[in-house]
Amino acid sequence: MKKVFAIFAGILLILTLSACGKKSQDEVVSDLNEKVDEMKGYKVNAVMTLKMGTDPQVYDVEIWHKNPDFYKVNLKNSEKEQSQMILRNDDGVYVLTPALNKSFKFQSEWPENSSQAYLYESLVKDIMDDATAGFKETDKHYVFTTKTRYQNNKMLPYQEITLTKRDLKPVSVKVMDPDQNALVTVKFSKVNFNAAFDKDAFDMKKNMARAKMEMPAMAGMKDDNFSVRYPEGIEGATLAEEKEIAIENGRRVVLTYQGERNFTLVQEKREVRETTVLSDLVNGEPVDLGFTFGAMTANTIRWTYEGVDYTLASQDLTEEELVTIARSVNGTAVK
Repeated sequence: MKKVFAIFAGILLILTLSACGKKSQDEVVSDLNEKVDEMKGYKVNAVMTLKMGTDPQVYDVEIWHKNPDFYKVNLKNSEKEQSQMILRNDDGVYVLTPALNKSFKFQSEWPENSSQAYLYESLVKDIMDDATAGFKETDKHYVFTTKTRYQNNKMLPYQEITLTKRDLKPVSVKVMDPDQNALVTVKFSKVNFNAAFDKDAFDMKKNMARAKMEMPAMAGMKDDNFSVRYPEGIEGATLAEEKEIAIENGRRVVLTYQGERNFTLVQEKREVRETTVLSDLVNGEPVDLGFTFGAMTANTIRWTYEGVDYTLASQDLTEEELVTIARSVNGTAVK
């Protein structure tokens, strides 16, 4: 009887250890794919830190997704009173700047066409698409190291994605340069995979109106004084001319850079339009500059930051080089 009991106990122990065994990378990837397929929508809060300029910048990010194609990503920097939103609904993709009562509209496949460090299904796609992705397991987490799908892939080619083992929720994402330095870090807090949404949750006009109500400092945006910003770390081109142009209800400064690759950077600040939303239809793609969303066409990037409109244009630069320069303009302001 003791012998039978010992055999039974041994079998039970083997079965228990097998059930508690570590999952393989393929099994975790399969679980992630299944989770995305079953997911109807989510609401997520995160904090994003950028280390691309002189000082790190911190943004609160609110992400909503309703399967299959509705998105809202709200980016806020409370210190700079900067708020911007990217929205996708049946009408298209919008980039909203509430402080200026302004929007860009795109006919775009965003977010499918690039990595998005704060979108869960985008992270899962990056994991699934990278056959050489690294994988490790800790007591509570799965950690993947993958290639990215950014337009400027050479600048930010890698990312480390950490997920909970219990329910595969995102914990953090580190987007890294070629030397494995984390330039963008996203830390997730609230994650609700069973979210419900009101009918107008992704309506452009309703979101613009709500965002404007949350910005008590909007009146301060009327001041047309601003500090001119210059690209940092530029190689092969130098500032050849800086010209200020008088415009109605504002100020415009044009910087002309010449060298191996010529480009022009226009900075403009106008009085805020309080009543009518100023909407531009863009034949291009939204581009994530980290500190803000921009609008990219074949030879230009346009974006808004701290109430100032920027246009970077060049016939000589690639899209990747345009993005790199645009990101660098967020450095130290020089008067």
